[in-house]
Amino acid sequence: MPRPAADPAKAAQTKVLRQQAGRWLKAARETAGLTQAELAERVGLRYYTFVSQVESGLGRLPIETQRAWAVALGLEPREFAQTLLRYYEPELYRLLFDDDAGRQAAQA
Repeated sequence: MPRPAADPAKAAQTKVLRQQAGRWLKAARETAGLTQAELAERVGLRYYTFVSQVESGLGRLPIETQRAWAVALGLEPREFAQTLLRYYEPELYRLLFDDDAGRQAAQA
């Protein structure tokens, strides 16, 4: 089955959310007192440019690396992953954690 065309409004919202996630990650890195290069080294990246891309909203953290990033930033891994999920997959986040969404689903 062919994939539906991308919704321009949704694509724009995704871009905004990725940029917000990047700003959040940058603030966490700065709070931890790390440079992009230091963070890259702590999470096992060869180049710091990936950190830069994520912080600018051009990339996103793969799920399998989120624990390492949380530990490197001195954050609790579960809360770190939940915060990223809110930015990267807002619909899934609402399904899993939003009480209003859960109540509405139960009433349907």
